[in-house]
Formats: sequence, structure tokens, C-alpha cells
Amino acid sequence: MRVLLVFWVFAVPGAALAHAEDGDSGGWTFALWLTAPLAVSAVLWLTGLVRRFRRTRAGQPLLRREALWFALAWIILALAVLSPLHAAGERSFTLHMIEHEIIMLVAAPLFALARPLPTMLWGFAQPWRAGIGAAAAATRPFWRAIAAPIFATVAQAAALWLWHAPALFDLALGSDVWHAVQHISFFVTALLFWAAILDRRRSIGLRALCLFATFIVSGALGALMAFSESPWYEPYALLGMTPQRLTPAEDQQLAGLLMWVPGGFVHAAAALGLLAPFLGADEPKRAR
Repeated sequence: MRVLLVFWVFAVPGAALAHAEDGDSGGWTFALWLTAPLAVSAVLWLTGLVRRFRRTRAGQPLLRREALWFALAWIILALAVLSPLHAAGERSFTLHMIEHEIIMLVAAPLFALARPLPTMLWGFAQPWRAGIGAAAAATRPFWRAIAAPIFATVAQAAALWLWHAPALFDLALGSDVWHAVQHISFFVTALLFWAAILDRRRSIGLRALCLFATFIVSGALGALMAFSESPWYEPYALLGMTPQRLTPAEDQQLAGLLMWVPGGFVHAAAALGLLAPFLGADEPKRAR
């Protein structure tokens, strides 16, 4: 696994720059604002993992599980934002939606399972590590507040609805900077949300309620898109037919269905998974 991560950290950005210089990216996107954070996060995490692994034996099984989750999440996120899917999303709203769904519904929960921050902290040199740890301790009330399930749910819902407002979405489509801000907003709020949902110290009922609320909020936005007969976003409307031979309105309707149905299924299934032990608690009594 370590060899695989080293390859992804150094080979992918290196190949990116080489292809970019040759003018032939093969549909892959290698913008610095995408490759640099991915490379830095992987280097920090890998360095921290090695250091933590050397310091403990009892904790190695847990570190291995977290390493698996992180490697899987990192590769999925890298493929979502670097692969031809990212570039194709500029010509099809449906493909753009698939990219967003992968970021928010696949990569983000996997990163939350990996709990990468303690390991990444160990990736810094000791003086930096001490300073960051002291700053985190001083701002602990703030981090507890934004990690609360209700706040995280509201923050993710706000990011989702605001960035899908036509004015802001058109702004992101027309500017690399605002496109980066949009993706960061989606990823960070989804990461907060899934970290809160997967936090076993929180009430199961509250976490399930937040999942059902997200199911309704995101589903409502997807349904509005799916039933709309006119395209919301001017850049996509001006492109005309998509490469998949869909009109702008049909492209938007399909994107809305993807947000509504598969996206809603993930949140509903997670909520039912949390409540499953309670839903089946009375079955033995009824059987007797």
C-alpha cells in the first residue's frame, strides 16, 4: 500500500505536468489547484502514518484500517477531479453532477472513516506539530461547534442550495477560481457532515434525523431540476446538445434525477443502517 501511495503522490502530478507541457492531457485535468492539494495531503498523511506506525504496536491494526480507507478515498477523489470526467462536466451538467456526487457521497464519507487529521498532524516536523496542536486546543470550542451534526447538516445544505442557484453556478462555470471555491465548499461541508454522522459519541437518533433531513433537502433540489422544462444554467444552455445527444433541459433533468434518487438512497440507507438495531429490537418478543 505504501508503494501504491508513493506512486500516486509523485507519479500522477509528475505525469500531469509532463502532459500539460506537451499540450496533450488525454482529457485529464492537471490544474495546479487540483494536483497540489492532493499531493501535499498524501505526503503529509504518508509521512505521519510511517511515524505513528513506528511508535505503536497495539494501534497498528487500527492504523491499517484507516490507511485502507484513506488510500481508497484519496484515489476516488483524485479520479473524480483529475480524470476526463472533470473536463466532460464542462460540456454536460449530468457528468458535472456525477463528479459532485462522487466527491460528496463517496470520497467524503471514506475520508471521515479514515480520520486522517491526527495522522496528517504527525506528518509535520515536531515544532510545527506542537504549534498546530496548541492552536487546535485553543480553538476547540469552535471545532466542536462546526462538527455538531445539526450545524454540519445546515452547512452542507446551504452549500448545496446556494451553489446551485443559477447566478452562483454560472459564476463557477465561468471562473477557475470560483469553480475551485465551489468544489472546496462541497467537499469541506460534506466532510463535516459525514464526520458528524459517523461520530459514535453523538446521539443515534440525532444523526439519523440529520440524514433524513439531508435526504429531503437534497432530494427537493434534485426534484426541482428533474421536473424543470427549461435549463437553469446559461453556459450549458448555450452549448446546445450534449455529447450524449441530450438537450440542455434533458441534461438538467437527468442530473436532477441523479441527485434525487441515488443521492437520496445513500442518505436514507445510512439513516436506516443507524436505526436498524432499534427497528429490530422487538422482533424476538413478537416471535415469542
